[in-house]
Order: sequence, then C-alpha cells, then structure tokens
Amino acid sequence: MLDQVMSPVASVTGNGAYNQTGVYASLAQRHPEAAIIVPPRTTAVPSKTAESEPTQRDHPLQLIAGRGRRAGQTASGYTRRARAETALGRWKRVIGDGLRSHTDERRTTEVKGAVHVLNRMVELGRPTYVRVA
Repeated sequence: MLDQVMSPVASVTGNGAYNQTGVYASLAQRHPEAAIIVPPRTTAVPSKTAESEPTQRDHPLQLIAGRGRRAGQTASGYTRRARAETALGRWKRVIGDGLRSHTDERRTTEVKGAVHVLNRMVELGRPTYVRVA
C-alpha cells in the first residue's frame, strides 16, 4: 500500500492492528517524517531502548503509563480517527455507499444535502444538560 503513495506523508493513522514493529519500520523507511498515530495494544510493552532512546512506537506507551489510556489516546490525536470513522459509518448507514448523481455539480449538491441531514440528526440526538442543584 505504501508503494502507491508518491507524495510526502505527514501522518498515518490506524487501529491497534497496525501497532507492529514491521509497520513502523516500513513507514520509517519510506516516510521518515510521518507521524504514526496508532494506539498500542493492551499487551504492548516498550522496547529495550525505551528509557534511553525511545522509538516512535514507545511514545504512546510512555504517555499511557504516565497519564492513562484515554489521556494518551487524546494527546496522540487518535480520537480524531475514531470520530472520522464514526462519521463515515453513520454516512454509509443513513445515506448509502455511493453517490447517485453523475455530474460534479449535482454530486456537490447531493453531498451538501447529506451532510446537512446527518448534522441535523446528530444535533437532535444530542442531550441537553441542566444543572439541578
């Protein structure tokens, strides 16, 4: 998959299945400047050089050890991936997998309408909190 990308990559985001030494090595070889945003598995352990020379894979583990799993994921930017995935899943369930229009102008209108509908649905489902005491 990395061979298909010719332009520079700023970041790569994936789920815990991509938290493997081989994935980090392949990305470092092809895109050394890319930030890798992958949550570590619950069984992940730091590398042997984590204390003296932490690898990019060690940083999330150190964050989680110091601040907890949720705080570590928030600090690393992983929650953005979860939000995007949720939005795409919602789009596919409500709107469908593809666009129906054939011209770019009509597709733009179709996407704008679908986004408006989804945003309104999320707004209606969001609870309103009122302080009682």
